[in-house]
Amino acid sequence: MRTYIIKRLLFALPTLIVVSFIVFWLARLLPGDYIDVLESASTGDVRIDRAMVEKNLGLDAPAIVQYARWMGFAPQPGGGFKGLFQGNFGTSWWRGDTVAKMIGKSWPITIELGVLGLIISQLIALPIGVYSALRQDKIGDYLGRSFAILAISLPSFWVGSMVIIFPSIWWGYMPPIMHIRFIEDPIGNLKMFVAPAAILGMAMCGLTMRMTRTMMLEVLRQDYVRTAWAKGLRERVIIVRHALKNALMPVMTVVGIQVPILVGGMVIIEEIFNLSGMGRLTIGALLNRDEPLTSGLVMVFSVALVFINLAIDLAYSFLDPTIRYE
Repeated sequence: MRTYIIKRLLFALPTLIVVSFIVFWLARLLPGDYIDVLESASTGDVRIDRAMVEKNLGLDAPAIVQYARWMGFAPQPGGGFKGLFQGNFGTSWWRGDTVAKMIGKSWPITIELGVLGLIISQLIALPIGVYSALRQDKIGDYLGRSFAILAISLPSFWVGSMVIIFPSIWWGYMPPIMHIRFIEDPIGNLKMFVAPAAILGMAMCGLTMRMTRTMMLEVLRQDYVRTAWAKGLRERVIIVRHALKNALMPVMTVVGIQVPILVGGMVIIEEIFNLSGMGRLTIGALLNRDEPLTSGLVMVFSVALVFINLAIDLAYSFLDPTIRYE
């Protein structure tokens, strides 16, 4: 397994380099730039010397040189190599702090939201998917499939907006929008995250639910499951030990595919619920055309997705002991 992990990480390196190239150029293809944002934010007759700002930020150099500097392949204007390969994400143009410091402050919120959303999605999807398979073409199955279609169809940003608007109109209640650290107040922290995490979980659970139902139906028709029924084993033992474990491998693949959707959903949900995580930081960076911050955030998300997919692949060996990685 160690050899397999090393190979996967080595294969991920050129992928991340290609991603960094795409991220760098896409950030510069957006309409407008940082200097335009500065000019729109300035008041009165203040005029900005575009040439001087471009020189100070290193934007006067050719784009390929800027990319080499950002990656750490070329020296910075002041001398020295400072880039991604040296673990330096640069400095935010808009806020003046280092990108690494800003990400360090916001990533715990994003991780907590993502983990809670993933847990909620599985707590909803797996039981309903299994129940629908066991009660195929009965009323419970129809209700479960209808719920899955509804969860897939409803956009999370709309649901999040409705969760804030209607309770505030009907009952005068709004979810907590001030960040509460888990160490200081665990209950208050969970109250703050339960609504956005539930919305993220709902957005993910529909597809997982349908895949769980499909794979359970296939496994329940296998000979070894029929033999277990014939031996008189209890239903819970057959479902948990024999059927569900073998049905989970394709479900794990679907969960891995949905992780990028989870990341994209967090960007919107954090903005709606005023959570100061990496998603909200990304929106601010895009609006301000803060290229170092935007590029650094996208690279962090990309590296996280690589490791998450690797973890899901390794989880297959725990579900099926016959799988060996070399």
